[in-house]
Amino acid sequence: MKAKKLTAMALLVALGTAASMFHIPILGAKAFPVQHAINVLAAVFFGPGPAVLIAFLVGLLRNLLGMGTLLAFPGGMVGALVAGLIYRTWQRDFAAAIGEVFGTGVLGALLSVPLARMFLGQEATAFAYIIPFGLSSLAGAVIGLVVLKVGAFAWQKAGERSKV
Repeated sequence: MKAKKLTAMALLVALGTAASMFHIPILGAKAFPVQHAINVLAAVFFGPGPAVLIAFLVGLLRNLLGMGTLLAFPGGMVGALVAGLIYRTWQRDFAAAIGEVFGTGVLGALLSVPLARMFLGQEATAFAYIIPFGLSSLAGAVIGLVVLKVGAFAWQKAGERSKV
């Protein structure tokens, strides 16, 4: 079972890293909605700890490959953590999506301000990243929910076909 879990986690890391080539510029920030979708999926499938690990590894690989910034760490990791914790509490897919949006869009954005000042030399106000992080995480959370719903529907249909 551990090999299957690690393989699935590695696939999410690979998908998040590969999808980093495609970003949407929002108010001077790079939006990576696929990362937020992955955070929702990881929170639902694996829980908060593994979700944070996946977000960290994607952020690390994006930075090593020159496709991301240091802001990937507070945004992605905090969003994954909050998504996992809220999903664990409510056991609902939409709860993970709400946790992702709040964790990344608000908490991760606020944590990014001192990071941007210290390491990126950017002057940023306390709310400079809330709109771009919030929009990116909202788009990604919706994508994650759609993937979960389509996957559940397909799984259900496959089960019905196997009974015939």
